[in-house]
Amino acid sequence: MARHEFQPGKLVAGLFLTTAGVVYAGDAGGWWDTPWFVIIPLLTGGLCLAGAVAVLTHGVRRRRAGSRRAAAGAANGGPGGSNVPG
Repeated sequence: MARHEFQPGKLVAGLFLTTAGVVYAGDAGGWWDTPWFVIIPLLTGGLCLAGAVAVLTHGVRRRRAGSRRAAAGAANGGPGGSNVPG
């Protein structure tokens, strides 16, 4: 099975969508009574939180990739580093 990168934003979105499904399933099953307007803030808040997590993850990965490139360049004698003995 091919590995892929972990995407926490999609995980958060999936959790909130699953929660919304459970809320509606409980209402349909007669376990509790859910007003129709409850789902709107649940989904909106969940999708906004998922977007914020995705943006944060993107920023962290971008910053780490930049520091790795700078460290590799310094080790290989590129900009910011030198292999010439002084």
